Amino acid sequence: MGFILPESPREQVQMLIEKKENIEAELDAQVSILKANNCTLHSSLVDKEGFPRADIDIYLVRAARVRVIELRNDLKANTDDLAKALELVYARSAQSEEPPTAEPVSPAALASQDTGPQPGLPFAKVNGVAPGSPAAEAGLQREDLITQFGHLSTSSTPSLSIQSLSAVVHENSELSIVILRSDQTLNMKLTPRNGWGGRGMLGCHIVPYAAP
Repeated sequence: MGFILPESPREQVQMLIEKKENIEAELDAQVSILKANNCTLHSSLVDKEGFPRADIDIYLVRAARVRVIELRNDLKANTDDLAKALELVYARSAQSEEPPTAEPVSPAALASQDTGPQPGLPFAKVNGVAPGSPAAEAGLQREDLITQFGHLSTSSTPSLSIQSLSAVVHENSELSIVILRSDQTLNMKLTPRNGWGGRGMLGCHIVPYAAP
């Protein structure tokens, strides 16, 4: 039986998101192997006398290093594909939306309007933050409401969904995040990374949010 392509862009997005999560889970497992052997991708595998280190499983470390590099390349390709798929979903969504009927506006009303950029509405909520994670280091807290995540916001993308966030998360690439906390609007910088000690590159659980 041949490979079955997803029937719609939304199905393709879901497939790519699941693939991304699987890659990240395996990447975490391989990084854990290196940590268990007190190694990184660049640690020397020989001792001071030039002999193979006796304190590590060299075969396992070498295999883990190769797999980490492969997985990081796969993750980058997957993220690029996911971004393209999301763009297609948004484009089709925008085409299917009927433009609102224009109503006459008086010159006085136009003059009184604020033509400056309007902040987006909260579309996601932080439901949990792991200690020592990139999210915790950035200052995110449980119950924070997200109004902007990287370049994504409801003001720029009205049909924004929680699945869209995966497309802008890249390892060691800083993200600008705007959150609402109580009556404050806070700007934060979050740098996703693997190997911080927990699962995923953010270390927080984000869920959809709809204003009551």
